[in-house]
Amino acid sequence: MIVHDRFLAALLAVGIGFAPAAHAQDRAKPVHDRAEVRISNRAIITLQGPIAGHSARERADATTARIESALASGSTPAVSTQAIPDGTEVLIGGKRAFVVTRIDVDPEVGETTENVARESAARLEQAISDYAEEHSARYVALATVWTLLATALYAISLLGVIRFDRWTTVRLAPLAAEKTQRLSIRGARLLDARAVAALTGRAVRIASWIVVLAATFIWLAYSLTRFARTRPWGERMVETLLAKLGNIASGVADAIPGLVVVFIIFVVARGVVRLAGLFFEQVQSGRHSVGGLDADTVGATRSLFNAVVYLFAVGLSFPQLPGADTEAFKGLSVLVGLMVSIGASGLAGQGVAGLILMYSRTLRVGQSVRVGDVAGIVSRIGAFTTRIRTGLGEEALLSNALILQSGARNFSTTASGSRYTVSTRVTIGYATPWRQVVAMLETAAHRVPDIAPSPPPFVRQTALSDFYVEYCLVACVRDGTESPRPDVLDRLHASIQDVFNEYGVQIMSPNYEADPPAPQVVPRDSWYPAPAAPPNTGDANADASAPDPTKVG
Repeated sequence: MIVHDRFLAALLAVGIGFAPAAHAQDRAKPVHDRAEVRISNRAIITLQGPIAGHSARERADATTARIESALASGSTPAVSTQAIPDGTEVLIGGKRAFVVTRIDVDPEVGETTENVARESAARLEQAISDYAEEHSARYVALATVWTLLATALYAISLLGVIRFDRWTTVRLAPLAAEKTQRLSIRGARLLDARAVAALTGRAVRIASWIVVLAATFIWLAYSLTRFARTRPWGERMVETLLAKLGNIASGVADAIPGLVVVFIIFVVARGVVRLAGLFFEQVQSGRHSVGGLDADTVGATRSLFNAVVYLFAVGLSFPQLPGADTEAFKGLSVLVGLMVSIGASGLAGQGVAGLILMYSRTLRVGQSVRVGDVAGIVSRIGAFTTRIRTGLGEEALLSNALILQSGARNFSTTASGSRYTVSTRVTIGYATPWRQVVAMLETAAHRVPDIAPSPPPFVRQTALSDFYVEYCLVACVRDGTESPRPDVLDRLHASIQDVFNEYGVQIMSPNYEADPPAPQVVPRDSWYPAPAAPPNTGDANADASAPDPTKVG
């Protein structure tokens, strides 16, 4: 047998001697088959072939037979290594077990026949020890007893976790909900008790599952390592777990410097935002005004400034994030950016429209405006929408893009302070002198207490139609008037009807075709038929100037 192995080694040396020439002619690396030698379910070495007509499988089978023959004697043979020409042999009980040749090692990773043989010899010694334990009835009995004790302890721990989970559901979750009910600010509860109870139960359940998984892993690894045949599996489980934990710890350690840099970047960005916030607060309070920046535009400008600062901070921090240089992270960032750009295209248009409204001062909070069919007071101009209170018990929410497209009529830009203008149109036939109509409209406007005497109301003849003249009454509401625009128009229309009835002039708006046999007016003594009731003041015109108790703010 020794002569045969030496003959194989000599043939291998001859083949290796011609290897450089063959490599010079053919750059392709030869492909060898592989076969693993396993003793007591433990991998000893991976042999390659063919060598001198013997495949790797034949070499592995012959090695296994020689080792099992040495172990069958009942003794514990010693394992050693010995250098031979062009290789290293591993001896068991003074006899050759196998030969590590140059074909069995990879020089590119620093392997040599000597270190591969030493490592294989160490694994073989462990396998011999496992073999002896495997064939020892006393050791198997002790391993069984310890495994049963570990199983009992594992079952007790599972039972304890289940009972703890139930106790938490019955006692701890309601206790957390009770404590939550005491947390309030000015009588308002900060958290919902039922949500806190459910969240507490879920948190404890997750913790219970983690404990169960950890206990299962420990019990399974311990039980496998008690028996020689399954010990490699248990050792591999522990080694894999330790390797994963080591990789996580190493990754955390490598990420700490980058995270520190990210923290510093955002601390600086936060400082810049707060420093700029002091300036914006001065502008918002009216103490300073810089260019087009005032109390109306400072809110949007502050938001834009903060967004630019934090986006700049994110751009600086991105290379410092763990895994930022990996292809997966880059691909994910590109995908997220694409999704955001596609999904936020309409949102960006709304935001730009909001900026245009703010910086162009088309609308301001508190102004009386009309957008399409919606008229009222602007209550809020946001980045994407504008809110308008109509004075009819509702609040209209309009997109900024819609306001820019449809256009807005502002009734407050021509008046100072908080005043705004109101206007209404009537059509009167040509038989009525226009001077009388103008005087009646101005009189009706003066009777409304919400209308300011200065600048005085005025009337314009806006159209000379086929059958009638169109008159437009324009008046300015008093400064500080709290009545919404619909209420002021309601009182103005009521006053116009009263004045025209007093002077016997009929209003045939909007379509005037011909004069009826009798003027269509309401005499003064018929102004309050049932169920209408006259005012208590005794003034027949008081109802036009008195506040409407049924108004909707």
